[in-house]
Amino acid sequence: MADNDKDQSNKSLLSAAAIGVGKTVVSLRQKKEEPKLVGQIVLITGGSRGLGLLLSHEFARQGAKIVICARDEQELAQARQQLEERGAEVMAIPCDITDRVQAQNMIQQATEAFGRIDILVNNAGIITVGPLMAQTLEDFREAMDIMFWGMFYTTMAVLPQMLDRKEGRIVNITSIGGKVSVPHLLPYDSAKFAAVGFSEGLRAEMAKEGVKVITIAPGLMRTGSEINAYFKGNNRKEYTWFTVLGSLPVLSMSAEKAAQKIVQATYRGSAEAILGFPAKMLAKFHGLFPGATTGILGLINRFLPGAGPVWGLERHTGKESETPVTQSFITGSTQKAAQEYNQT
Repeated sequence: MADNDKDQSNKSLLSAAAIGVGKTVVSLRQKKEEPKLVGQIVLITGGSRGLGLLLSHEFARQGAKIVICARDEQELAQARQQLEERGAEVMAIPCDITDRVQAQNMIQQATEAFGRIDILVNNAGIITVGPLMAQTLEDFREAMDIMFWGMFYTTMAVLPQMLDRKEGRIVNITSIGGKVSVPHLLPYDSAKFAAVGFSEGLRAEMAKEGVKVITIAPGLMRTGSEINAYFKGNNRKEYTWFTVLGSLPVLSMSAEKAAQKIVQATYRGSAEAILGFPAKMLAKFHGLFPGATTGILGLINRFLPGAGPVWGLERHTGKESETPVTQSFITGSTQKAAQEYNQT
């Protein structure tokens, strides 16, 4: 009987231990899944489609209240409806961030509505693809206006309130193109290099003020944004190579996964996040062997379309540059993303 009692006691102890471990695992899992940004006010520029829209969904899923801005009021209305249908509290403000006064008014309007802005995500961007000789001064100016000056205007408008509170986060969506300059994307590369420089320097200056600046450098993502990008020179060939590369799972990453990683980096206050294995490897290789990188890119450039005899200064959107290849199964992931992420 004594042995039986001892065995029964051991079994009871093991059962209690198992129950305790089970409760701990469930508790940790619940804690892990709890929204991390409950009540935070997040303003996202370019939030009506693509990555900006996905970021809006992900921040809202983490409990944040959302402010989105973009130039197109119809796109904004569609994005707002999508977010509200999923239970998000969202405010949509039409704004052209290249206009300093509009950017300031937008920050003021959002602040008056919610009392503050905790997180600013500078996401708005533009892509113009084509060889240098097909690009114009206006192409470079427009890229700088949106991806550098627009970021600068919104940042400088929101900084005073963050400095007063001694807290806040500014998330700058740059690009691997701001680390390694890629042929046929020079206006974009130039603006993104400027954005990276501003973002990294701003983090250093704001560290003592309690404001954290996060630099995000994504590689290729399957957002469907190609159909709204601009293509110059031989626009159909440019659109074809650009869209095919952006559709390949090996070279591009899921936009949903990218949005999740950006929100995680924001929550942690990371200095930098380079998204996508190819982008990480390219950045590391370029850091070690910059001459070799530009040499390889120079070889790749030999296979890219030329500007043509009339330099192809006209620009066409992706949707105006479709080919049988871009409408085939090869680019199926891009076509699907364009539908899902409000690109059409």
